[in-house]
Amino acid sequence: MSTPTSKSPRRVVVYGASGYTGRLVCEFLREFRIPFVAAGRDKGKIDESMRTNVPGIETADYEVAQVEHTVEALTELFRDVDVVLNTVGPFSDLGPEVVQACLAAGAHYTDTTGEQDWLITCEEQYGADFAAAGLLLAPGIAQMYTIGEIAAQLCLETPGLDTLDIAVFWGGSPTIASTRTILVNAATSAAHYLEQNEYVPFDPAQGLVPLVVPGQHELAQSLPWGGTSHPVWFRRDPRVANVKAQWSLQRRTDARGSTDRRAGSRGNQRHVTRGPRRSPDGNRASGHGCHAAPREPSRQQISRLGARVGSTRASPLRDPRQQ
Repeated sequence: MSTPTSKSPRRVVVYGASGYTGRLVCEFLREFRIPFVAAGRDKGKIDESMRTNVPGIETADYEVAQVEHTVEALTELFRDVDVVLNTVGPFSDLGPEVVQACLAAGAHYTDTTGEQDWLITCEEQYGADFAAAGLLLAPGIAQMYTIGEIAAQLCLETPGLDTLDIAVFWGGSPTIASTRTILVNAATSAAHYLEQNEYVPFDPAQGLVPLVVPGQHELAQSLPWGGTSHPVWFRRDPRVANVKAQWSLQRRTDARGSTDRRAGSRGNQRHVTRGPRRSPDGNRASGHGCHAAPREPSRQQISRLGARVGSTRASPLRDPRQQ
């Protein structure tokens, strides 16, 4: 594959294409016949990764680009590109150059972070500039968070509820990059929840918190690792005043009575509870809540919710052209 030029018809760049998440993104782009540039620091590694890890890659319309991780080099690569899909983490360490290059080149930015401090940085340091340029700044769109957001949006269809309690259940095993992010960022950085639209840090001495899971007789155990994306996404949402999200290790019992404690980086369930309702005069009334229990969504629900996921980000993280 040749290195792309300014005349390339490929409008999507996958940065970090040789990694686990990057390869999955390339696989879906191939499936939907979207031309793309697979980019990273090592052209040979990307070439090999595409050939050996992306099924059907020989049918894809793509190019491979080797690029230095600098604002200048990335800006040149992103010129004449519509969307950059960044999968290079930890994002708090490696994200600023990519975001700045997207802004300079006029490209929309997305990434798969789960690092709350990076989402806050994007909102506070870069959000206004992206909004002014008419560009989308959408960090944190990994499936483990967007599925939780879909459940939250379902709950928010009930008027008068102002509190989101979100549990992210883990299943699978983390990759090397995800493990590094967990150790470097999630386990050491301050985690925040949202209280009356203000960030409040979790108590570092809190420890494990028991969590009631609808439909199961055992309590799950949860931790506020990283705080997740949701408090940042909903901070400016006029419907929401409070958001608390935690990761959970859950023991599940199968039909044979055996148990399986699931832990890892690939979330496979989401549970959202909605807290106190506001009374008509604006005061909070106690004793009411609803939840979206994990279940297989219908085809109609998938279609309806899929159309809404991109419209739930709070300004300035939302594309200003959609406001």
